[in-house]
Amino acid sequence: MNEFLPANGPDMLQRQKKGQTVVNLGLFCNIGLAALKTTMGIVGHSAALLSDGINSTSDVAYYIVVKIFMKLAGAPPDSEHPYGHRQMESIASLIVGSFVITTAIAIFWKSLNDVFDQLKGHADLNSATEATLWVALLTVILKIVLTIYTSRVGSKTGNLAIRALAFDHRNDIFSASAASLGIFLSRRGHPWVDPLAGALVALLILGTGIEILRQSTADLMDSVPSHFLDKKIRSVLANLREIKQIEEIHAHRFGPYFVINLTIGIDGGLDVYSGDAIATRVEKLLTKKIEMVRKVYVHYHPVEKK
Repeated sequence: MNEFLPANGPDMLQRQKKGQTVVNLGLFCNIGLAALKTTMGIVGHSAALLSDGINSTSDVAYYIVVKIFMKLAGAPPDSEHPYGHRQMESIASLIVGSFVITTAIAIFWKSLNDVFDQLKGHADLNSATEATLWVALLTVILKIVLTIYTSRVGSKTGNLAIRALAFDHRNDIFSASAASLGIFLSRRGHPWVDPLAGALVALLILGTGIEILRQSTADLMDSVPSHFLDKKIRSVLANLREIKQIEEIHAHRFGPYFVINLTIGIDGGLDVYSGDAIATRVEKLLTKKIEMVRKVYVHYHPVEKK
């Protein structure tokens, strides 16, 4: 029960298949949106839609990166990586966050310059065309559907890379909505609002990128287990009278799984065989009761009777 789950088992293969489906669907949609929004942004005189198109173009780039890293993450354990290669998912998430932040900074400065140029009368004051508004609204609808689907798969699989892509889809809803508002007001005689909306889009993108980086770096730096996991472990072990105290709980993530290092205190009068039996029971209990625990290491110390 406490041995490593097989890397090529049916659950893992199903998880990989779902992840690849999400990535392929997102990649296909973003290629179409990037081409459509960038072209219409230029032809239809909309800086906001063009900014959103650049955002979709960057999405295509890091979707390809995620696709590659998820394929590498599916490799089975070997002598150099006994826990498998699931940390590749966290690295992919880190790359997604970096791409998002870089894109946000570029879009923000370009949009801000466009606002100043229009206010000073140094730019084309043609309002955005009606077609650009429909393209922006189409993006909002499509991204709502993709956000719901990707979030569900990310929650079920525990894949950080998929969760990062869900964050990005959600971000695209806000950015496309801002672009829609900017285009609408531009067509009502306020052309400077369109590039200003592009700058607001960039700030939304930046916030998403920072959140993705925060989650992925916390995972790679072995952050202590969440309060939820800590409470779950303690509640599972609460009925074991052989455990006098739980001294330390440390968890390390490998993709969707946790490896737990646990230090417990037991009766100092017990022999080694009894201590080993308690440790084995703890390992089996935690791997059975907590789905995402892949391996448990138990250290036991003597606690003298008072």
